[in-house]
Amino acid sequence: MPNFRVKKLKNLTLPFEKNGVKFLKLAKGRVVDLLLTEVFGEKFFITIKPSGDKFIIKSEKITRPARLENLQIALEIFRDEFTQELITNSINAKKSKFKKSQIVKDELEAINFLNSSSKKAIEIGFGSGRHLLYRAKENPEISYLGIEIYKPSIDQVENLAIKDKLLNLALLNCDARSFLSLVKSNSIDFIYLHFPVPWDDSEHRRVISKSFLEEAKRVLKVNARFELRSDSRNYSEFSINEMLDLNGVNLEIYKNKNLEISSKYEDRWKKQDKDIYDIIMINNDLSDDISNFKELEFPKFDPLKIASNFKHEKFKFDDFFINFEEIYKFSDDEILLKLSFGDFSVNENRFIYISREVSKYYINSPLPTEINQKAHEKIKEILLK
Repeated sequence: MPNFRVKKLKNLTLPFEKNGVKFLKLAKGRVVDLLLTEVFGEKFFITIKPSGDKFIIKSEKITRPARLENLQIALEIFRDEFTQELITNSINAKKSKFKKSQIVKDELEAINFLNSSSKKAIEIGFGSGRHLLYRAKENPEISYLGIEIYKPSIDQVENLAIKDKLLNLALLNCDARSFLSLVKSNSIDFIYLHFPVPWDDSEHRRVISKSFLEEAKRVLKVNARFELRSDSRNYSEFSINEMLDLNGVNLEIYKNKNLEISSKYEDRWKKQDKDIYDIIMINNDLSDDISNFKELEFPKFDPLKIASNFKHEKFKFDDFFINFEEIYKFSDDEILLKLSFGDFSVNENRFIYISREVSKYYINSPLPTEINQKAHEKIKEILLK
């Protein structure tokens, strides 16, 4: 990730604007400060961390923008305007690409993208994008949504999609295990999961699980397919066993099947004479529509009271947790809480903004899944004490 280190900081005169980049205000933390930054309407935080006799400047992880070039240029402008005595620098901004993305979506935009098409497919963890781009080129009548948790892959595939003028492709940076819970029942034609990390020593981190497969089955149309491709026999056998526990599905299993397009991983494994396994799960059932999700809203809180009572504290419940991690202050009347919460295996990391006028998730709201709604209600209860 782009970052740099300097000996000195100049006085911050905020708000500041240059070349489409805005530095809006600073939230002071106990160890790290957060600089609220805006690029083409997209807001995120830059972290300013003292470290010995120097300062480390980089992106904050939770709010980091999907488009890397926009972050790089924001860091470059901050470096040039507000720092002295550069020590190290790993910024390589490409100003010609400095723009707002039309392909990279947030969660609600991705849902609207899927809902606007009669035929649609989802690829989870598309990596280099070779398979996803090939499918989108070959099938212009199908809308493809690629979901990837690794942001540099989003940036790389977006550039390739723009170059190929693909209008039937959208990209989403999030955890697919949570996103599927927002997708309409019986609405998807294909779900692809190619070469996921096996996580043999940490099975709870695997994409495949009972709850994930239930959601995948729910969103698939009748006779639609979920396709898993893996070089790990252990992962493949684990996945088959999980699928066999479902009702209303058929399975097809192949070994060393040749597809029309080969991924980088597949090319590597073939050179090593490794076996590749395909497990295809076909849905046979009509599923009930999912219930309407509530907006995750807060009442007004007293920022002074919240700040005085704040402590790092973790709460565990039967099927979710809440972890209050840190507090930051724009002023006494304007604070940020950093917390994680949700499912034990698929959790959310968010900020809550609290002022005398409003309290809300910031900068982005969590997905309104059933578990997150339960955690949200408990967060409200804790903050109101």
